[in-house]
Amino acid sequence: MEFHLRRMTAGDIPAGARFAEIAAWNQTRSDWGRFLRASPEGCFVAEAGGEVVGTVATISYEGRFAWIGMVLVHPEMRGRGIGTKLLETAIDHLASCRIPCIKLDATPQGKPLYTKLGFVSECEIERWHLRRVPADKLAITPGQVTEKMLELDREAFGADRSELLRAIALERADFVLQSRRQGKLAGYSLGRRGALADHLGPWVAHDESSADELLEEFLRRSDRATVFVDALKDSLWAIGLLRRRGFQFSRPLTRMYRGHNEFPGRVDLQCGVLGPEFG
Repeated sequence: MEFHLRRMTAGDIPAGARFAEIAAWNQTRSDWGRFLRASPEGCFVAEAGGEVVGTVATISYEGRFAWIGMVLVHPEMRGRGIGTKLLETAIDHLASCRIPCIKLDATPQGKPLYTKLGFVSECEIERWHLRRVPADKLAITPGQVTEKMLELDREAFGADRSELLRAIALERADFVLQSRRQGKLAGYSLGRRGALADHLGPWVAHDESSADELLEEFLRRSDRATVFVDALKDSLWAIGLLRRRGFQFSRPLTRMYRGHNEFPGRVDLQCGVLGPEFG
């Protein structure tokens, strides 16, 4: 069956959400909406027989680098070059926008394709999960994203993504946390309520004590039976803290980039990432 590509619209979100559900991904319809609002010209679908059969989305951060996410193809249409064509279209679009670096988080299955398209490894990420008896819902004062938190995130991540973080915080203000030492910001974290689990990220801290404090408070505030964290493997504290809290390893990811990686951020500050789709 032949297919063609076109730009994604809001009407395509149900199809994308269905593919994510089939793949057992944690993303929600809100996540698709975030891509479309941030990059309406940079999200694409593959269509065959009048039906959406594949998706890809992009988001640019301050013009320093862009992210590719939501690469999904319907199981019955795999092996026909649809995923490759979607990726090539996303890359061509970002090149036309003169984005100097493109990043993504690759599964072991997807890594060979990304390598073939010129991506190289930057760092390793591991998804860890916690399964527990759901906690009772607590009455919690919502948090608020501050300028200091956004400054720390820009340093850790490598580019400004304040609009995205504010949107996530607005949806789950109870997951907006910060740790302070001697009156100064020592760490912060956000969280999302995913399709399968609550997801902690970004999780950023200057020291182990602050990282632990943020993790403990997030777990206290989450009332889900399952929690996900995508932890930087090279973090000084993240993996050990997760193990101590009873988390189990789920799967590996490789952060990859294509182009000139001038703004890599600071891995030493990042305990957990926002998510494979956003970086």
